[in-house]
Amino acid sequence: MTTEGDLLHVVTADDISDRRRRFGKAIVWGSAGLMFLVGLAQTADQNGWLEIGFQTWRPTLYAYVLWGVCLCWSQVIVRGEHGKRTLFVLPATLFVVSMVVFPLLFGLVIAFSDWNLSSPDGRQFNGLDNIRQMWTDPFYWNALKNMVYYTLAILVEYAIAFGLAQLLNADIKARKFFRVAFLLPLMLSPVAVSWMIGKSMLEIRFGPISRLMREIGWDSPSFFGSPEIARAMIMLMDAWTYIPFMMIMILAGLQAIPRELNEAAEVDGASAWQRFWEVTFPLMLPVSITAILIRIIFKLKLADIIINVTSGGPGGATDSVTSFIFREYRDRSNVGYGTLLAMVYLVLIVIAMTILMKLAERWSRPRY
Repeated sequence: MTTEGDLLHVVTADDISDRRRRFGKAIVWGSAGLMFLVGLAQTADQNGWLEIGFQTWRPTLYAYVLWGVCLCWSQVIVRGEHGKRTLFVLPATLFVVSMVVFPLLFGLVIAFSDWNLSSPDGRQFNGLDNIRQMWTDPFYWNALKNMVYYTLAILVEYAIAFGLAQLLNADIKARKFFRVAFLLPLMLSPVAVSWMIGKSMLEIRFGPISRLMREIGWDSPSFFGSPEIARAMIMLMDAWTYIPFMMIMILAGLQAIPRELNEAAEVDGASAWQRFWEVTFPLMLPVSITAILIRIIFKLKLADIIINVTSGGPGGATDSVTSFIFREYRDRSNVGYGTLLAMVYLVLIVIAMTILMKLAERWSRPRY
């Protein structure tokens, strides 16, 4: 006896009556209408158009949860067994919408508002005023320019990480010890690194490195007094923290390359540089691109080291976009303007990462 296909995973269409379908659609549209009315009433209450007395946005949240439950229920009612399959994905989708899409929409509302926490007037819609302020804000554009410098530094970090990975992949003494030692910076939080190095070792009066510089002949070893030196020290501290991350990814890729390939190239008379450039580097290109893209994502969030060591100084010379937005919230309590800057930065990140991923896909594509 033979059977065609795997009947265990075959879902047949259920015999669902028209009355049942209408009921399923009715509960979805009824709950959606209720959610829309609650949201509209709460919006009117928040803007002072109506006096309903809603203190928080919980009624809208409860209406959304009710709509989500009805939507999942209706899938089973209307589609039967096929609807049950969607329940493995639909609740997670609704959760993502509630945690990402709704805050994003609320952030857009705040971005076009004048909302200073120190003002007694509360949030006031101000149209495009925040965009005009951003366009003429030299500190924000300086922070964007700094992000270009910080991101370009990843190329140097990648070269160092590749060299360390090559070293740790070779047959050297105490290789296991060095692998653990080089990973130690990655085990520390950037806040700990900023206090340990930036606030302690590089402190101008009592820091050991500053005292050593005075012994050498540098009269006033101020590592954070000059914009160029301060920016370089931020790059060094951030690199010291995250180079091990790139190194471990590249090391994993190097260990996956069969040794026979390099041995065959050596037998053919290829030099060490030729073996690296013609064999190792092309095979490592997908891993390298992945490591660089992930590192760029980390770099675009750079803020903690800057906030703890320089607070963006001197004169905003070391600010990243994230640290500048943080100071707009903390120091100036300017929620509306800070939210607009964050939204613009998000759009720039999405565009930049989309372009980089397209280029990475083209570069990592094998050429025959």
